[in-house]
Amino acid sequence: MKVVNTKIIGIVGSARIGGNTEILTRIALEEAEKEGAETELITLAEKEIKPCDACLSCRQTGKCHIKDDLPPILEKMLAAEGIILASPVYFGSASPKIKALIDRSGYSSRGKDGRRPFENKVGGPIVVARRAGQNFTYAQLMFFFMITGMIVPGSTYWNIAFGREKGEVTKDEEGVRTVRNFGKKLAWLAKKIAS
Repeated sequence: MKVVNTKIIGIVGSARIGGNTEILTRIALEEAEKEGAETELITLAEKEIKPCDACLSCRQTGKCHIKDDLPPILEKMLAAEGIILASPVYFGSASPKIKALIDRSGYSSRGKDGRRPFENKVGGPIVVARRAGQNFTYAQLMFFFMITGMIVPGSTYWNIAFGREKGEVTKDEEGVRTVRNFGKKLAWLAKKIAS
């Protein structure tokens, strides 16, 4: 039997280190590890991720000209079989850093040859809300997976949980259960596609 090695990364777009979004992402990655995947958590909290300036020079060069912390993260995204994008709700939408990461990685990963390096990778979003805005934020993150041709596994519900103060999200039993199932399905699907 062929041994299939898969790498799944979880990118946390929250400014809070150790906050609810990070907690949920760690839970999903733990489940992926139980299924045999290698995992890595990447937090954007202390990283500089500047917004896209729409110059489109990356379409010619294959690289973004902006100097910040995105390039090594993009390399990890391109090398991984699975990607989780996680964000808290900020005024009804995704955090600025995760949105900047989505915009720039989506553009700069495509060269003038039309390549689609994320195509057929697996992934999905995780969203944490205090009270509302979760559906719009979930959709924002989902658009990245859809436009890049990635495959998103289902779970038992949408990968959303509620909480404000650090650790509060763990009280949302259905949210945690959904994210656990998502992490398990993500690893299972990544292995199936890689085999």
